[in-house]
Amino acid sequence: MSLDFSYRHLYYFWVVAKEGGLSKAAERLGMAVQTVSTQVRELERSLGFALLKPAGRGVALTDAGVAALRQADQIFQLGEQLPALLREAVGSPVVRLAVGISDGLPKLAVRQLMQPIVDAEPNLRLLCHEDQFEGLLAELALHRLDVVLSDRPAPTNPNLKVYSHSLGFSAMAWYAPAALYETAARDFPRSLADVPLLLPTTQAAVRLRLDQWLERQGIRARIAGEFEDSALLATFGSGGFGVFPAAELMQEKLTARYELRKVGVCEGVEEHYFAIGTNKKISHPLVRRLLPDRV
Repeated sequence: MSLDFSYRHLYYFWVVAKEGGLSKAAERLGMAVQTVSTQVRELERSLGFALLKPAGRGVALTDAGVAALRQADQIFQLGEQLPALLREAVGSPVVRLAVGISDGLPKLAVRQLMQPIVDAEPNLRLLCHEDQFEGLLAELALHRLDVVLSDRPAPTNPNLKVYSHSLGFSAMAWYAPAALYETAARDFPRSLADVPLLLPTTQAAVRLRLDQWLERQGIRARIAGEFEDSALLATFGSGGFGVFPAAELMQEKLTARYELRKVGVCEGVEEHYFAIGTNKKISHPLVRRLLPDRV
């Protein structure tokens, strides 16, 4: 393969651009400033474009320099990855699993749901992508993901061949920090009208069921915050910002890590979990480990 420029010259230019000047680049490279300058000029000559221009006491990128830096970033990033890829190729085989995490699924529950996979494969390379539910289903249909974890099943869509598999469910309960516990626990659940409440946003499937439960209890909720991220919700709750609902599946983590106390059960409200794949019968051995009955 014939090249019109030297990758070594490109590397010198890349260091100059990253360091913001010839002097700092020369210091990093352990070379004389004049030598670095000469190498960059050689690159400019071979490409036919000026990449740097004077700017005060230093240099700045020209438009061509900006484009060259963008490409150099990609080239040298790939180069930095090469040793790890080679070690992986000659070492233990890595098992990759690409998982989509729906934005409505409480992140505190994700690790527990995926524990069977983590325990089963010591050479696991886990790729987790969080996004809106609909976007993840599209990625799954294009086979860019192995499975999507969600708090709701996939909707019926003849153009989208995906299938939902239940991972089970957890009852919901209310949790409070120490400062709000006594007020919230006294005459529960009516006492929830006397404390600020934190709720998941409507992105979560359980939110509608929580609103209906509050209405059935005749509780006029004083909502102090709504959160997409369950860990953020728990963080604000533990800081005394309000009382909030969470799956009893997470009780040990909430009480130990966040020093929260369980106030009472949200009777009749459950949070459901699903693994969504592209086959009616899941074939990926690691994904099968998620299912209660190991289908």
